[in-house]
Amino acid sequence: MTALEAIYSDYELLEADDRYRLLIDLGRALEPMPDALKTDATLVRGCSAAVWVYPTVSADGTLHFLADSNAAITKGIIALLLTAVQDRSPVEIVATDIEAALAPFDLKNQLSSNRTQGIPNMIALIRKTAERLSQQEG
Repeated sequence: MTALEAIYSDYELLEADDRYRLLIDLGRALEPMPDALKTDATLVRGCSAAVWVYPTVSADGTLHFLADSNAAITKGIIALLLTAVQDRSPVEIVATDIEAALAPFDLKNQLSSNRTQGIPNMIALIRKTAERLSQQEG
């Protein structure tokens, strides 16, 4: 069972308010992102809340993302999204259907459109980063 599947096994049993709490808890569990990395260059465009995503490449070539948001639910959403791709190789991330991985959570129907409007932009930023780095590998 993947980490995302494990989260979903809890998520699917919860009522709406508890699902919010689960997302908030996921966001709280993100490793801290230094304020110095929260710049215009790491800001995800098109989100109603501020969201920053900073990729790092580990010694083994896997991508590790630092992320943060000024809104608790949005921080939880980016934490959930990162669960699908964290510490994988750029090639693996490019091959991952992130939207399909998140589909069981049905975020568009669980959360307001304001909260979910930036998700495609978060996914696009992660995918573009992985694509760029996978081309450098080959």
